[in-house]
Amino acid sequence: MEVRQAMLGTGRMIRFCVYLSLLVALVHMETRAQPAAKNYTVKNGKMYIEIGKRINASSLDSFIAQYNLYDLPLKQAVKKNIMDSLRKLGWKLEINNSELFVISKPLFGVSNINNPAEKIIFTEKHPTVEELFPAQREGLLYGYNRFRNKFSFATNGAAVTFFLRKNTDARRVILAGSFNGWSPNTLAMTKTDSGWIALVKLKPGKYWYKFIIDGNWTIDNDNLLHENDGMGNENSVFYKTNFLFKLEGYGSAKKIYVAGSFNNWRPAQLPMIRTAAGWELPLYLAEGTHTYKFIADGEWLTDPKNDDRLPDGENGFNSVIRIGKPYFFKLSGYQNAKRVMLTGSFNKWRKDELLMKRVNNGWELPYTLGAGNYEYRFIIDGREVTDPSNPLVTNTIRNGGNSFLIIDPNFTFRLKGYNNARAIYLAGDFDNWSEYALPMKHQGDEWIFNIHLSPGKHLYKFIVDGKWIIDPHNKLWEQNEYGTGNSVIWVSN
Repeated sequence: MEVRQAMLGTGRMIRFCVYLSLLVALVHMETRAQPAAKNYTVKNGKMYIEIGKRINASSLDSFIAQYNLYDLPLKQAVKKNIMDSLRKLGWKLEINNSELFVISKPLFGVSNINNPAEKIIFTEKHPTVEELFPAQREGLLYGYNRFRNKFSFATNGAAVTFFLRKNTDARRVILAGSFNGWSPNTLAMTKTDSGWIALVKLKPGKYWYKFIIDGNWTIDNDNLLHENDGMGNENSVFYKTNFLFKLEGYGSAKKIYVAGSFNNWRPAQLPMIRTAAGWELPLYLAEGTHTYKFIADGEWLTDPKNDDRLPDGENGFNSVIRIGKPYFFKLSGYQNAKRVMLTGSFNKWRKDELLMKRVNNGWELPYTLGAGNYEYRFIIDGREVTDPSNPLVTNTIRNGGNSFLIIDPNFTFRLKGYNNARAIYLAGDFDNWSEYALPMKHQGDEWIFNIHLSPGKHLYKFIVDGKWIIDPHNKLWEQNEYGTGNSVIWVSN
């Protein structure tokens, strides 16, 4: 198949993606000459996960986050050949050799719950290109550009100047990408004395693109970042950045890096660029609170130009970046407490970082969070408690559970009927299957609950007066280790 036929802009590929229903594309499982690094596909009524054995740890982590596969022990299976947990979850080992690891699991329709051999037909709505390739993707915390032979694309506000070096003998060059539906004719580039340019207005985030040189689709060979889109297409990657790290001076330093909570404090991953005034590095950062430091020839430094700091747990401080709107955590009462701390999933449950401020009627702390679901607790003079003003509490190994916070809900679960039920709860992988954490509200002839769901696959059930049921109005489900099934939903951005 020609590259042009495989691009998302064609109706054929969009229909192909619709048939799969899960925002990933079909790869030919029979072709093994060039094993893919990672793929999540559906074929003949089954889900397939395909992972190359040479995949590095960060790529595997990214793959797991991209498709919300935290419930699967993929790392143990791929790296250590431990399959017991996956088999209990209904996954079958298809291929396991020195190059490739492939597992499969059937999907079923609700009407065929007693006939696991029955295959389903997908009838989901057409996904848009923006849904398939969103600029701001859930789980994408940061990104930076890496070019050779040329500088990163120049930006002026929202405008980005894409540049194709050389190729001055070409008659026509088109820029196509996720930002214009991979259209092969809408973004004609202008010839210059050193190549071709095109101006595109972009919001901060991650984008895929290609050049079409006299009808031939090609990646940007000067861009070191490229990815397979899961459909056999290799695309160049560009990050429209929204934050510039700057460190003045240190002219005699050999190397300076940035490390922070956004990249798990990896010390040698993000090299800064030497400038006339010092060092800098433009990055894309997702909404939320990020802590960071500079590393100058091995010495860790806070940002001398940034007064926003938080304790680092080692008698020092980390510099802080806040992107987005703050959420005000509040705790009423406890006027006699000497010290109240906030801890949660958003700061990896650190107990020494977020000191709350005493106010007239209690304690409060503004903390910037991006869209998502979070768990948290207050620590009052060393004693951990849930938020008394928040009725949503998850069931965990922690005594009393954790308070559950939903920022910017983007999905509504609905269960029609059951008008005589006393109470109905929602449970799924998004709240660790907590039985009584998410009470649904009875409105008219249905029960509803609003929540934030990350893109990818989610499992869930309803609990009607203590009885766990799959969603009778959702034809997609998969078997679980208890033989009772879980409903399945696929979410796009």
